[in-house]
Amino acid sequence: MKSLSLVLAAAGSSTRMGLGKKKEYLEMAGGTVLSCAARIFLEAADFSTVIIAIPQNGQEQAKKAFFADPEIKKLVQGKNILFIEGGNTRQSSVYRAIKAIPEKDSIVLIHDAARPFVSKEIIQNVIKASDEHGAAAPGIPPVDTQKEISTDGTIKRHLIRKELCAIQTPQAFSLKELLECHKKASEIDFEYTDDTEIWDSYPEITGGKKVFVVEGSKDNKKITFVQDIPGKQIMTKIGIGTDLHRLVEGRKLFLGGIEIPAEKGEYGHSDGDVLLHAISDALLGAAGLGDIGSYFPPEDLKWKDADSKDLLKKIWIDIRNEGWQLNNLDCVVETEKPKFLPWRDKVIESIAKTLEVSKDQIFVKAKTNEKQDSVGAGNAIKAYCVCLLEKH
Repeated sequence: MKSLSLVLAAAGSSTRMGLGKKKEYLEMAGGTVLSCAARIFLEAADFSTVIIAIPQNGQEQAKKAFFADPEIKKLVQGKNILFIEGGNTRQSSVYRAIKAIPEKDSIVLIHDAARPFVSKEIIQNVIKASDEHGAAAPGIPPVDTQKEISTDGTIKRHLIRKELCAIQTPQAFSLKELLECHKKASEIDFEYTDDTEIWDSYPEITGGKKVFVVEGSKDNKKITFVQDIPGKQIMTKIGIGTDLHRLVEGRKLFLGGIEIPAEKGEYGHSDGDVLLHAISDALLGAAGLGDIGSYFPPEDLKWKDADSKDLLKKIWIDIRNEGWQLNNLDCVVETEKPKFLPWRDKVIESIAKTLEVSKDQIFVKAKTNEKQDSVGAGNAIKAYCVCLLEKH
């Protein structure tokens, strides 16, 4: 049999987790999701090269997660371990990884690092089938009846369930041919769903060899949400924050860290960003760490005209150091003018950047007060925020 190489694909952003942290780096079974996935392969077969495809500038975090399990250091002795920065897509990340494998005449296994529940039997069966057929992957039959759907939402074709399967990883290939297939695929404007499709698209390179399907397992699932990790307990806390500032001439109007052109601006000890102040109080309340007034006393001159983004960053560092992560923020701004909608996307982007989270975790909307009270009269602006924090 040819020598064996392994690629663990872990270059994605994990935004669907909603944690601001990669799912492959979450704690699991004495290590991390990544180290668990790596360990099962290293115990199942003798891989000469192991490559981990990682995000840009992510070497330090990736190595920490990979070696989180002390056994990994023993298992990789004498092996070639490489951390390769991925591209903008899974396809480009895998291509970069397989190009870095020194033994071109080898069998390469490509596996989602977020699938830590794969069995040794599946790994060994895929290797054996790939050695015999050139390419192999595990698959499981669909539970539900499958249909092909038209663009108008109607059923286009009734598929035969016994002829279908859901393909999993690891997918194994003769590296020399797969490299040529990937090279061809990189030259066209089309993104393939997985490596088996790339292999099948270039029969002139593969000699017409088809991908052999071995029996997969429903347990070989891909972690998408924190709840997919066995025994992972989640503590959740809700926080609410509100703030109001007078509007006066001669001051700038800031919302969410963005300066918005207006006749009046917020009067306050700092820059008066009423939205960031409400967010700060909501986060501090959920974490049980006080309020913005206790953090930055108005009588302390060093906070005069301070940038509220910097204040929020300091608060957020302390909250994260307590083990909390953001699920989401939902905010309301009460203002009679100016119109907020044209600025909403920029404000959301600014808040997400300040907290280093996905924009999908932030939402802000605005309401007028129908000319009522101080807000309706244009003399004040008010903001509310509700947040959900999680600790794992």
